Amino acid sequence: MIDFHTHSLLSDGQLLPTELVQRARVKGYRAMAITDHADESNIEFVIRQITKVCRQLNKDKWFRVVPGVELTHIPPHLVPSMVKKARALGARVVVGHGETLSEPVARGTNMAYIKSRVDILSHPGLVSAEECRLAAENSVFFEITSRSGHSLTNGHVAAAAKKHDVNLVLNTDTHAPGDLITDETALNIAIGAGLNTTDFRKIEKNAEELLKRI
Repeated sequence: MIDFHTHSLLSDGQLLPTELVQRARVKGYRAMAITDHADESNIEFVIRQITKVCRQLNKDKWFRVVPGVELTHIPPHLVPSMVKKARALGARVVVGHGETLSEPVARGTNMAYIKSRVDILSHPGLVSAEECRLAAENSVFFEITSRSGHSLTNGHVAAAAKKHDVNLVLNTDTHAPGDLITDETALNIAIGAGLNTTDFRKIEKNAEELLKRI
């Protein structure tokens, strides 16, 4: 399992980054990103601390931890500058908090993140054909998620992504120990979203390619 969307107690997660990583390793993960929520109020602190702990944890060459961030509830017109700032501060993977049905995300957020070329658009909700076409063009990955609430639109996201050749990744959006999953559970989530085993292998390959890219 490679998971590009997890949270520690640096935002609203329950675990220290080190415990989050240790639990993921025991679960069978081989790489992950820590992507705590951030906006203008805390982005410097969050990325600095995550980068520091990742540097320490990456002394173990058998498991890679990527410093990242999930830009969350950013007004769409501020998204481009925040994405640039996150990368300048050292975030190796930038996740945009998409227009999930389970939270009041501002309209236009998906498109703002896609235009800004985030790495992953998380739980993007009822994505449009226009959003899909631009995501494919800009090499933005859409997320299939195991997280309750956000997963309500997994089927729509999967179908739209396949139709428009948008690459998918499967993440957990982990906040608590019980949110971490096995490879078997990840496969079942993909199947539940209307995908097949071949699609899931492509998702795994996408994760490998993204890990190399960042």
